[in-house]
Amino acid sequence: MRELEERIRREGIVENGDVLKVDAFLNHQMDVGLFAAMGKEWARLFAGEGVNKVLTIEASGIGIACIAAQEFGVPVVFAKKSRTKNIAGDVYKVEVPSFTHGGVSTVIVSKRFLLPTDRLLLIDDFLANGAALEGLIALAEQAGAVVVGAGIAVEKAFQPGGERIRQKGVRVESLARIRSMEAGRIEFC
Repeated sequence: MRELEERIRREGIVENGDVLKVDAFLNHQMDVGLFAAMGKEWARLFAGEGVNKVLTIEASGIGIACIAAQEFGVPVVFAKKSRTKNIAGDVYKVEVPSFTHGGVSTVIVSKRFLLPTDRLLLIDDFLANGAALEGLIALAEQAGAVVVGAGIAVEKAFQPGGERIRQKGVRVESLARIRSMEAGRIEFC
C-alpha cells in the first residue's frame, strides 16, 4: 500500500538495524485516517471470505484491528497478555515470546468469544519472527475456528515469520513488506 510505504519512508526510524519505529503514526500516536485506508484495503483483499470476527493481540494491533473490523461490520476480539478480574471462566491460552519486549507472555481469550463457527481475520501491526501470529493461530485452533487469513500492516520480509506462516497455509496480506532496512534507508519488496 503506497500510502503506508510513504509514511514509513518519511517518518520511520530504523534502530540497531532490526527495529523500525513507526510510533508517530502506527503504534503510539495513531493516524486514524491511515488506519481507515488500511481497513478498506483488507476489506477488499478478504472480500467474500465470510469474516465474522477480527482477532488481534494486545496492545499495538488493537487500533488497526478496530478500524478494519468496522469495514467488515464485525466485532474485534483481542488476546490479553494477562488475566484480569473481569475475565472469569474458561480461557484459551498460549505462550508467546515477544521480539519487542523480550520474554514470554501467556496470552488468553475467553472461550465465550472464540467459537468453532468463527471465520477469523487476524490483524497485527508487525510481522517479523511470527511468534504473535503463531500464538493467534494456536488460539483459533484451540477454539476450532477457521483462520481465513492475516492482515499485517508492516512485514519485515527479511525475517522468517512471514514465510513460516505462509508455509502453514495461512494467507498473509501485508500492506508494506520491507526487503531491507538500515538507518536512513528502507527498501520495500
